[in-house]
Amino acid sequence: MRTFIINENDSGQRLDKFISKSVKNLPKNLMYKYIRLKRIKINNKRCEISTRLNVNDEVQLYINDEFFELPKDNSFMNVSPKIDVIYEDENIILVDKPCGLVVHEDDNNSIDTLINRIKRYLYDKKEYNPENELSFAPALCNRLDRNTSGIVICAKNAESLRILNQKIKNRELNKYYLCVCVGTFDKKEDTLKNYLFKDEKNNTVYIEKTKKPNNKQILTKYKVIKEKNNLSLLEIDLLTGRTHQIRAHLAYTGHPLLGDGKYGLNHINKKYSVKTQALCSYRLDFNFKTDAGILEYLNKKSFKTNMPWFYDQFF
Repeated sequence: MRTFIINENDSGQRLDKFISKSVKNLPKNLMYKYIRLKRIKINNKRCEISTRLNVNDEVQLYINDEFFELPKDNSFMNVSPKIDVIYEDENIILVDKPCGLVVHEDDNNSIDTLINRIKRYLYDKKEYNPENELSFAPALCNRLDRNTSGIVICAKNAESLRILNQKIKNRELNKYYLCVCVGTFDKKEDTLKNYLFKDEKNNTVYIEKTKKPNNKQILTKYKVIKEKNNLSLLEIDLLTGRTHQIRAHLAYTGHPLLGDGKYGLNHINKKYSVKTQALCSYRLDFNFKTDAGILEYLNKKSFKTNMPWFYDQFF
């Protein structure tokens, strides 16, 4: 038998979600069975799968010890705590991710990821210790490709994570990108409208002109900021956030990103001696339209990175 006492970061979530994260060795079918058979209780009382947990609730699990044998993941202790902090408070941290660093573990299973660096940074500051948490760990609210630099949002607690995920879903956070495209644009400002199909097997996307059952609409708003040497510096307002959207959509128009090895032009990349895509998530605006709870103080605030490497190099 094991008892969990619910803390602030674990409160507010459903019982089944909490158990799935805190007792990862327990299969879901057994979890549902044990809840039904009252081998999992809250405050010594029968509960339901959907019961919401409150601070100081006691979750009693009358199950075999083997399900608790999964050790805490402390792999983040083996990475550097070095990160470029743009903004930080008790609830969130905004980090300028460098080009070449993955946000989470990928197929190469490298532990040197942005989230692990942030965990180590917070651990060294004594703001995070996995031994003190049942189900929560600092979590990223947005992703960037390995070779895209720029702002990544990390929530330090469960309430901030819940709020930020909802605000991103409702488009109450505006993310702007800078990129360098090959060629010059006839329209200096426009919103591109097409459809994107994702090939999961090959991790590649394709842009299509018409709607089909297996593709999704994409909207990419751009504005030309500067032009020089047959290159264009664009600001992008990503109205829909699909995989590789900026890279694939601009390539579809005949203006691929400079340095993009997947959707770009290798002979052009070689000509300019660029080996990584010129793309940076450089600005983040908080524009809440609904109550933001403990994060209301962020409303109407805007944050920027320093100008990315490609601005100095080409403009």
